[in-house]
Amino acid sequence: MPVTPQGRRPAPRPLRRRAKAALGAVATLATAGALMAALPASAAHGGHGSGHGGSHHGQSRYQDVQLLSFNDLHGNLEPPAGSSGQVGEVQPDGTTKQVDAGGVEYLATSLRTARKGHPYSVTAAAGDLIGASPLLSGLFHDEPTVEAMNKLDLDVTGVGNHEFDEGATELGRIQNGGCHPKDGCYEDGRTFQGADYPYLAANVTDEKTGKPILAPYWVWKQHGVKVGFIGVTLEGTPDIVSAEGVKGLKFHDEIETVNKYAKILDKQGVKSIVALIHEGGVPASSAYNYDCDAGGAGAGISGPIVSIAKGISPKVDALVTGHTHNAYVCTIPDPSGTPRLVTSASSYGKLYTDTTLTYDRRTKDVVRTAVKSGAPHKGGPKAPVSANHVVARTQPKAADMTALIGRWNKLAAPVASRAVGYISGDIPGRGAGTPEEPLGDLIADAQLAHAKTLDPKASVALMNPGGVRSDLVYKASGGEGDGVVTYGEAFTVQPFSNTVNLVDLTGAQLVQALQQQVSGPNEASPKILQPSAGLTYTLDMTKSGAARVVTDSIRLNGAAIDPAATYRVAMNSFLAGGGDGFTALGQGKNPLVGADDLKAFNDYLTANSSAADPVAPPKADRITVVK
Repeated sequence: MPVTPQGRRPAPRPLRRRAKAALGAVATLATAGALMAALPASAAHGGHGSGHGGSHHGQSRYQDVQLLSFNDLHGNLEPPAGSSGQVGEVQPDGTTKQVDAGGVEYLATSLRTARKGHPYSVTAAAGDLIGASPLLSGLFHDEPTVEAMNKLDLDVTGVGNHEFDEGATELGRIQNGGCHPKDGCYEDGRTFQGADYPYLAANVTDEKTGKPILAPYWVWKQHGVKVGFIGVTLEGTPDIVSAEGVKGLKFHDEIETVNKYAKILDKQGVKSIVALIHEGGVPASSAYNYDCDAGGAGAGISGPIVSIAKGISPKVDALVTGHTHNAYVCTIPDPSGTPRLVTSASSYGKLYTDTTLTYDRRTKDVVRTAVKSGAPHKGGPKAPVSANHVVARTQPKAADMTALIGRWNKLAAPVASRAVGYISGDIPGRGAGTPEEPLGDLIADAQLAHAKTLDPKASVALMNPGGVRSDLVYKASGGEGDGVVTYGEAFTVQPFSNTVNLVDLTGAQLVQALQQQVSGPNEASPKILQPSAGLTYTLDMTKSGAARVVTDSIRLNGAAIDPAATYRVAMNSFLAGGGDGFTALGQGKNPLVGADDLKAFNDYLTANSSAADPVAPPKADRITVVK
C-alpha cells in the first residue's frame, strides 16, 4: 500500500470501522442516562492504529516510537480569535512574544508533516476535544469536530469533563455514531458515523453495574511493538459539570484507576504504557517553550498533576495531560524516583507535543533512565525526548479540513442570521475606549441573570474586558434591519465558548480581585472587569497599584463589602481559572458550571427586548474613574 501525501499509511476503512464496531458491540445503554460497556480484554485492543506508518525495515532491539499528542481542542476548528489563538514564545533575548496559532486546517498539516519519516507513529489526545465549542461545532453537537479528528487520523483519546456536558448517552453516540435523538441528521443522505478512534474512560463507571462506561484502555500495535493507553478524567468532574451530564455515573480516583489498569496491561504483556489524564498543572511560565526543569525535575510546575504523577505506578512511562489549558513539558519523578515525562499542549489546537519513546523489544518496555536528556542508555537507545511545537498559521492549510469547515459553515448560515434580540442604539464594547464598556456591563448583567437561575444566591457578576471582542451596532451591514441583533453578531461579540461559572468568594477576595485589575501584572496595562448592576466603586488612576481602587467606595446593592462574608460571584470560566492575572478569582470555592456565555447572553437579549421595546445601551456609570 503506498504512503499517502500526508506521510502515513492509513488502515483500510473497513478495518477502522471494525475496530470501532468492536467497541460499539460491547457498549450498550444500561439506562437512559448512562452508557455501560462491559469490555473483555480483547475488545480494548484497537486495530486501526496498527496500520499507520511506513513499511517494516527489519527489527533491531530498540525502536523509536513517535507519540504526537494534544488536548482541550474544544471544537475549535477555525483559528481561535484574539488572545485565545495565541501562545507565548520565549525569544533568544529572553523576551516573550505572542504567536498566532491554531485552527484544524493547520493542525492537520502540522501532524501530517511531523509523521513523515516516522514509520512508528501514534497520535493521542487527553480529553475535552468537544464541549464548550464555538458555533461551527457546538451547533451540531460537535459532529464536525469528530469528523475532523477522523480525518486527522487520531488514534485514541481520553475523556475530559466536557465530554460529559450532554451526558453519557450522547457520549455513546459520539463514539458509535447515529443521528442526534432530537435534532436528527443534519444533511440528507449523510448519517454521522461516530469516532474512528476509541474514547477511554477508565475511571468513569455506571453506578448500577460498577463497570466502565467506555473502554478503559487501548493497545497500539506495530510490527511487534505494543504501547498501551489508559484514559481517565479528573475525579472532580461532577463538581464542574451539570448534574444531568453525570447522572448515573461515578468518577474514581485517577491514581488508583491508572495503577489498576497498568497492572492489567502488564499481565497481558504490555509493558509500555501511556496515561491520558484530563487533569493538569500550572507551569511557572506561560511560554510554551520554557525549560520546565531548569530548577530540577518538577520544579517548574505546580497543581493537581504533580501529586497525581508522583502516585502513578512506575509501570506507566509517560503522562499526557490537559484540563488547565497550559503548555508544559516537564519531568516529575515516579514513586521509584525515576524521572517521567508529563506533557500538555495548551488548548484549542494551538500546539502539539512530539515525544520520542524508545521501545526495547527485549523488555517490551520504554527506556526512560534519563528523561529528556537524550543520553544513550548503555550505549544503545536515547531516553524519551519531548517538546511542544506551535501550530503555525504560516504553513499551508489542509485542503480536506478547509472543505469540511466550508461544508459545516454553509449549514450553520441560517442559524447565524437568526434574530436573538433588539437594541435601540450602538452598544460599544471593544471599541468603547473607556475602562467601563456599555457592552461589558450588558454581558455582566446577562451572566448574573443566568447565574440566578442556577443559584438564587448569586449576587454579582464580573466580565473580563478581553472577552468582549466587538460592538453591537444598531445599523448593521447584514441587511436584517436596524436594531436587530443576530445570533452571528452576538457570537462575534463572545466567540470563546466559555461557560458561566459560579463560585463562593469572601469579601476580602472580591476586593483583592478588584485591586488586581490595576496592580501586579495588570498595573502597566489595567484590565478593568466589567461589573453587573449593583456593584459600584471609585477607581483613582492618579494613584498607583492596588491603591487605585478606593476600597471605602466599594458597594454591592448599596452596602459596603464585608471582608468576612461570603458572596456568590458569577464569571466566565476563563476568569474562574485565574485568567488575566486574577488569581483571587481562581480561589473560589463551591464551583458550579452553567451554560456557555453566548447562550446566557442570547437568552438575556431574547427575554429582555423586542422590536417595540429594545434594549437601551447601558450608561456605564458603575465605575467612577478619577484621572
